[in-house]
Amino acid sequence: MTNPIIHTCTEEDASLLAGIIRRSFRDVADRFGLTRENAPRHPSNCTAGWVQKDMNRGVVYFVLKDLDRVAGCAALEVANPDTCYLERLAVLPAHRNQGFGKVLVDHVLSEAGLLGARHVNIGIIAEQTELKDWYKRIGFVEGESKAFSHLPFRVTFLSYELD
Repeated sequence: MTNPIIHTCTEEDASLLAGIIRRSFRDVADRFGLTRENAPRHPSNCTAGWVQKDMNRGVVYFVLKDLDRVAGCAALEVANPDTCYLERLAVLPAHRNQGFGKVLVDHVLSEAGLLGARHVNIGIIAEQTELKDWYKRIGFVEGESKAFSHLPFRVTFLSYELD
């Protein structure tokens, strides 16, 4: 990682973002056997329309570039004045294990803090233990895990307390 730059996205970036998200979550979908049929809302199936719909309801997307090459993206959703959600954290496979995920998370946490939020939450596949451990190493606290009838996996919720 040299000097990554993060840009706030517009609706014009929806196709780019959808591509980053799909490619970044493809290995997760393959690992857990997720398809359009059994997990239609999994990020591996993301479309530009999803991103545009998110943006229309106030979700803010960020893209990270390193040496003018796109490395990943993340999104921030305001749930209420105290709580935001970290959404769609996606780092392209060729850029993993280089610190880009942490840079994106730090940016989202900073933006949430500027909005006055006190907590940032995220939900992940409960069985994705290496991701859960990564979030815990960077300061997130593991909460409950739940099964949802529309999902073929359990979801673990994690939360980060902002100062």
